[in-house]
Amino acid sequence: MRTLVLAVLAAIALPCAAMAAPVSSEVEIPGGPAPLKGTLLKPDNAKPGTPVVVILAGSGPTDRDGNNPLGVKGAPYRLLAEGLAAEGVASIRVDKRGMFASGPAAADPTKVFVDHLALDALAWAAKARAATGAPCAWLAGHSEGALVALIAGQSGEGVCGLILISGGGRPLGAVLREQLRANPANAPVLSQALAALDALEAGKTVDTTGMHPALMPLFYPAVQPFLINLFAKDPAKLAAAYRGPMLILQGSTDLQVPVEDANRLKAAQPKARLVVLEGVNHVLKVAPADRGGNLATYANPDLPLAPGVAPAIAGFIKSQTGTN
Repeated sequence: MRTLVLAVLAAIALPCAAMAAPVSSEVEIPGGPAPLKGTLLKPDNAKPGTPVVVILAGSGPTDRDGNNPLGVKGAPYRLLAEGLAAEGVASIRVDKRGMFASGPAAADPTKVFVDHLALDALAWAAKARAATGAPCAWLAGHSEGALVALIAGQSGEGVCGLILISGGGRPLGAVLREQLRANPANAPVLSQALAALDALEAGKTVDTTGMHPALMPLFYPAVQPFLINLFAKDPAKLAAAYRGPMLILQGSTDLQVPVEDANRLKAAQPKARLVVLEGVNHVLKVAPADRGGNLATYANPDLPLAPGVAPAIAGFIKSQTGTN
């Protein structure tokens, strides 16, 4: 009987050991005027050489956890980091230059372009290697962060491969044209908006004197240099030029980036692995296709990460590195 009891206790204890909390620490790298800051999360008892991912945030004021003051409170990047740690993969998630704890590294965040963020991504990859002993680091970019990963990956220096999560497959100018034309309410300002897009794509700033007020948030003068830099990037061409391992991860109920964009990236780089997760939205939560129910998940901090996200990423990494 005593042997049976000990065996039962051992069986109960094993899952508890497997669920030991990951180890979190604050990390930083030089950022010029001030350091760039992030969070390193390692699996419990991680060994030297543990695979490591740098998580690159999407557009706008999005912090290292994936939240922003525009209504996203679900911490998708923090949950992703925790999910990866449970799968034996370390991560660094970061505040972008000019934002949040990395704010002092840029006097004017509007002058931080995607090219600058790509250089920072490579610096974070070097930090990730040093912190874990891994021979290289993976770049996992979400939304606009996927474009940053594609730009950074062209150098190949210290990068294992790319994880493109909800990444666009077309230049942003093409996306904006489609969105503007799709909304009948834009008819009175459409010609003015399209002319502004043409100018920015040609590398020219736009005089906003007399511009309709509804267009000012999009074409505000201070952000135009950033847009010019961004519009010049073609994700599909960058994907075609990349020679390392690439995972394209897309949710089927993503309202911001449709599956068609993932298919474009896959067509541009046939060697990439494409994974479409059914019922997963842009913030990596299980969500319905209807707009109201989908957007409600953005502000719900109690919703977990969709169950297939972290295993898909960790499984791809392990398939490339031969780790278990």
